[in-house]
Amino acid sequence: MSFLPKKNDLGFFEIRLESIGGLGANLAGKMLAEAGVLGLGLNGSNFSSYGSEKKGSPVKSFIRFCDSDTEIRAHSPIEQPHVIGVFHEALYKTVNVVSGLLPDGIVLVNSTREFDEIKKDLHLEYGTLAIIDALTIAVEEKTKVNTAMLGALFRICDFLDPDAMRDVIRKTFEKKYPHLVEPNIRTFNRGYDEVKFKTYETPVDAVGKDFVRPRPLQGYKTQEIGGVITTQGNSILKDLSGSRQGFLPEWHKEKCIHCAECDTACPDFCFVWEEGEDKRGRKQMFLKGIDYQYCKGCLKCVEACPTDALGDLREMLGYAEKNRVKQNFPYVTGGVQ
Repeated sequence: MSFLPKKNDLGFFEIRLESIGGLGANLAGKMLAEAGVLGLGLNGSNFSSYGSEKKGSPVKSFIRFCDSDTEIRAHSPIEQPHVIGVFHEALYKTVNVVSGLLPDGIVLVNSTREFDEIKKDLHLEYGTLAIIDALTIAVEEKTKVNTAMLGALFRICDFLDPDAMRDVIRKTFEKKYPHLVEPNIRTFNRGYDEVKFKTYETPVDAVGKDFVRPRPLQGYKTQEIGGVITTQGNSILKDLSGSRQGFLPEWHKEKCIHCAECDTACPDFCFVWEEGEDKRGRKQMFLKGIDYQYCKGCLKCVEACPTDALGDLREMLGYAEKNRVKQNFPYVTGGVQ
């Protein structure tokens, strides 16, 4: 008996999770595969792909399911998934998160925005779009985004048994972190219940269309002359906004005493200063604002601020761009001074 609703040519049902380090996509993939294997007796495999192992780095997690009489001998990345889970909405800026999605596929996005806005940003042409506000659920339940995403994924993959995942959650946390068992089960249940769906009609010409593997931005045919890498390690062009996990620092000017404790704590020099005079006419540096392009949302500045002039803010679309104060870098011929 097969529990799988659909399979590819190799007999696999495939899921790809797109995330950044720190949101728990790697663990979510392991737990998802474990629930399918232990709960339904399916054959399953999971592995992740990432570069530097740190918060903010892009992460992919791959899950394959197949019937118990089918062997899994494929260990390559999943390029044409049936389901895609996007843990971090801003990834679309740097990663084609919906690459290879099958015409009847489903994309789950952690977001608070409307369906059509997300569809436009992701360049999603067809398929079903699912939205879950996983961050809010995680904050309210004092857990992590991955458990809420798992709840929504189980609603999407309705052949899986939610009770099997609840058992996996208990086994994962009960020994070392017993106080986290019930909050994570509540988070899973809310993700399962609160996910919303909208289906976009698949064009006739999309059915049976050959898959085209995305070309690397800097392959041997597409790289700059001389193999120049234009952005890596470049303090002018780097953009860390995709590393934020949903929060950024909010500056309240009226509470600020310009003590520079925030600047000392900031690992990425996000704070912009300008010279001025104090009430006695003495020269002093005053905080002008935050350059959010360089802010990865670590919130170390919030912890360091002695006057509550900095607070943590749930990031809203367009807030960083609207409130960004740009750094004044002097350009000179041949580089940056």
